[in-house]
This record gives sequence, structure tokens and C-alpha cells, in this order.
Amino acid sequence: MARNSLEKDKIFRQIGETTIKAILKGWNKTGFLVRVTTKISDSQGSLLVNMARTTVNFYLKNNDRIKPNNFFLSQFQEKKGVFVTLKKHFDSDNDLRGCIGFINPDIPLAESLIEAAISAAFSDPRFEPLTFQELDKVIFEVSVLTPPKILKVSSPKNYVSKIKIGLDGLIISWKHGDGLLLPQVPIEQGWSVEEYLANACMKAGAKPDIWLQTDTKIFTFQVEIFSEVLPEGSITRKNLV
Repeated sequence: MARNSLEKDKIFRQIGETTIKAILKGWNKTGFLVRVTTKISDSQGSLLVNMARTTVNFYLKNNDRIKPNNFFLSQFQEKKGVFVTLKKHFDSDNDLRGCIGFINPDIPLAESLIEAAISAAFSDPRFEPLTFQELDKVIFEVSVLTPPKILKVSSPKNYVSKIKIGLDGLIISWKHGDGLLLPQVPIEQGWSVEEYLANACMKAGAKPDIWLQTDTKIFTFQVEIFSEVLPEGSITRKNLV
């Protein structure tokens, strides 16, 4: 039922080189729903990461979506954007294994997390579906998003001074598509702001300097990140800076 709702409402979604879509009803002039959001506690963050792993484990065993208990549902009734990231764990290196999420879903976080976890594990077009043999070799990470806000500048060149590495996620929107990068990506890749903008443009299917065009729109958002330290291990809040 949740899956049909996501498809019906054209929820924002990132799968590799996806095009971001949006419903018009209820959206403000920036293109995003206006919502008051509350912080995620550390204990809630642990619940989210545990549920992401449990969801994937359940799907591998039963080929079906898990039905979370009432306590979990009650904790995450607010509608928040969420991404689930899977990383292969090799000593000190953690290579991407899947990442899919929803920027501004019209369903509670409890439901969108489950959809994101299943999609990241089995529907990211950059990777083969996750296997049961891999499950204990991947780290689960959950990023909870704030609503995106349009970045206003007098000149596109001023974007560089407005964007903060380690704080701002980016959405590039131009006439032929959209692209999203989470704020942890430039930290992991060691990018400058200019490189961050260029890669977000390419993620949108555009030339790396399309951000300098006056008709290109740039949105920023922030995240709260919770991640396993090791596969099936302890869960911590991840601070980027």
C-alpha cells in the first residue's frame, strides 16, 4: 500500500541518475512542501538504522515488506525526507553498495524509511540486488532530511560562498532534469564547493558548469545521519564537521 502511494504521488526519489519529480498540490513557491520538523534523538536514530537492516533482512527471507510494530510507527509519524545508504565494509574503506531515498514524501517517516531501505538494497540501478550473503558485510546508514530551501543569490558566482561543505546537501534543478547529492558526499570525496556543484550538475544530467546559468535553481538541505560503526554493530550519530 505504501509503495502504491509513493508511485501515485510522484514522491521525490534519487536512484543513480534519476529525474526528480514533484506533485504540485500543496507545494510552496520554491517547489517543496513547507513543514515544521523536529530533531531526531539518538535513540530514535538507532531505531531507524535497526529497522532499515531488519527490513532488508525480512525482505530477503520472505520477499515481502515488514510490518513494523505500533511503537515504531508511533515514533515516526512526521513526514520527513529520508535516504538509506548501504556501504560495503572492507577494513577502513566503505564503498557504496546502494543509496535511495525520498526528499519530501507524503507518508510518515516510518513508512518511507522501509521503502527507502528496500529500494537501496534491491532497486538501485547502479548495483545488483543485495544478496543474503552480503548482508553481514554491509553498513547501514540513515540520513533524515530537512525540507529543501531554494538558495537565492544576486549572481550564480555567489553560490560558492553560500554553500557549506559538510552542512548543505544540494539539489540542482535545470530545464532538463534534477540531481541530488547528500552533504556527506563531498566530505567523503574531498571535494571543494566548486567540485561539489559540478558533480551535482552532472548528477542532473547537465554540464558541470550549468550552475552558472541564471535559470538554474539550487536548493540546499541538511541531514541528521545515523550509521552502524560495523555491520550489525553499534549505531552512532554521524557528525560531518
